Amino acid sequence: MAEFTKTVTVNCPYCGDASVVKFGRNVSGHQRYRCKPCGKTFLGTGALHGRKVPSNVIGAAVQKFYRGMSYKSIAEQLAQDHDIPEPSKQTIYAWVKKYTDDAVKAMSEHPAETGPEWVADEMMVDVGGQKMWNWNVMDAKTRYILASYLSPRRDTNAATRTLRKAARFAANPPERIRTDKLGSYTEAIKRVFPDAKHIQSDGITAKVNNNLSERLQGTFRQRTKTLRGLDSRQTGQRYLDGWVVTYNLFRDHEGADGKPPAVKAGVKPPFEEWADVVRKPVVSAATRIAARRTPAKTRAKSQRGKASAGRLASAQPKRAKRR
Repeated sequence: MAEFTKTVTVNCPYCGDASVVKFGRNVSGHQRYRCKPCGKTFLGTGALHGRKVPSNVIGAAVQKFYRGMSYKSIAEQLAQDHDIPEPSKQTIYAWVKKYTDDAVKAMSEHPAETGPEWVADEMMVDVGGQKMWNWNVMDAKTRYILASYLSPRRDTNAATRTLRKAARFAANPPERIRTDKLGSYTEAIKRVFPDAKHIQSDGITAKVNNNLSERLQGTFRQRTKTLRGLDSRQTGQRYLDGWVVTYNLFRDHEGADGKPPAVKAGVKPPFEEWADVVRKPVVSAATRIAARRTPAKTRAKSQRGKASAGRLASAQPKRAKRR
């Protein structure tokens, strides 16, 4: 009887290269591989070193969450689609929390090339039974969302924090900021962008209106059901931050020529999907501490070590020479 064999190409989940070699097995008996170009190791399951679940599965979980699915529904869908044991809701929550924080931190290092006009608006939302205000700032030219901020108040301080957050994700300040007639914006704009012209909307049917921002709020209203299911302002803010990443990077937009707003805003992020965020190398605590040391401190420590070694050598008794 003829026997058939199946050849499987293994690619490095870090750099995508196929130049990999077998590198023993882990304690569970899974095959490990080592990538020749980048030198990193990973499991044959597709999971990165130190992780049990493949990056594409974790990325799919995060993406489904920002599409409005519950943790329970995500777990059931993952088990069915990827033939894996159903993850717990706590596990999926941990994935969403970690990789949302990683993505937001990475995006702060890739500011958007915005146009001359920004639009800002606010809307009331329900977060775990508590009424809060969701403030949003968007670039009118690229439709890139610069900030989404959750606040229990609708005052000047909340408007100021929103604009300052928007400034962190923009490469250049606006010339004009369009808002509704809420008085909180007036002082906030003076504080953060004193040179910007403040344009107040006179209503949807008026010549000067805020239709762009109203359209943006309509987009956010589709997510209020998810916000109601969250338990605190902190989890609500994380959800909004992650949803903004999804909106800017992973969703095509009619107002941005059918492309994600990030493309039109000249943003070149280090990832193209949530799975790319997961694939970022795992950095140990010791490595992070070493990376924070300045060359001067490192040299000083080395010099102290040499001096200490010299003192120790001089303190040792001299041995008598053998005859």
